Amino acid sequence: MHKLSIITVALNNKLTIEHCINSVREQRGVDDVEHVIIDGCSSDGTMEIARRCCMDGTCMVSEPDSGIYDAMNKGISRATGDIIGILNADDFYAADDILADVKRVFMDEDVDSCYGDLLYVDAVDTDRVVRYWKSGAYNPRRFYRGWMPPHPTFFVRKEIYDKYGLFNLELGTAADYEIMLRFLLKKRITTAYIPRVMVKMRTGGASNISIRTRLKANRMDRKAWRINGLRPYPWTLALKPLRKTAQWIMKP
Repeated sequence: MHKLSIITVALNNKLTIEHCINSVREQRGVDDVEHVIIDGCSSDGTMEIARRCCMDGTCMVSEPDSGIYDAMNKGISRATGDIIGILNADDFYAADDILADVKRVFMDEDVDSCYGDLLYVDAVDTDRVVRYWKSGAYNPRRFYRGWMPPHPTFFVRKEIYDKYGLFNLELGTAADYEIMLRFLLKKRITTAYIPRVMVKMRTGGASNISIRTRLKANRMDRKAWRINGLRPYPWTLALKPLRKTAQWIMKP
């Protein structure tokens, strides 16, 4: 049987951390789930809430870090599970059988990773859908058309991180994009698409706050291709924000 490790990175998330933890704790159909919470020295009571509502055996660390991807690397290094998923403190699973679906996919030993669809929801009213990110089945050529899977739905075997490395901290907010390029396109690990909404994410992602941050993210996207020895088509990264918008079906 496979053990799942869910990594949650937090920093001053007292309003959302309990919802995140409960969405892991309430998963049914899976017995062996480890929740690793890496906190960057929150000052708003986040860790007090986490300690109150977490499961027995939850690994919790609160210490300074060098940003969200440094914290994710710490979580992956501490994880003892065979399969790693990352669920940030503002995110939560869309249903109580998500991890059961993930575990079923990984019963096939030839599958190295999996991913699904994601909903962006209002930060306050999480029943109000803002955007629907429909991923679709994997084809490596889709990366050249600006595609990427939503990282919060991306589950990977621990041995893949051990073999091919953790998040590259030089990439800033493009570190998740780079690691998926590295794993899926460069190293050609296998993946499976789970055709359902797996994660709900509150609006306000770090790479989409302003035009300035989006331009910086685009530069980091280019670097992600370059450091992996990959060459995108001239239009690939220009299409990426447009492709992302096309994948997000606007809801009323």
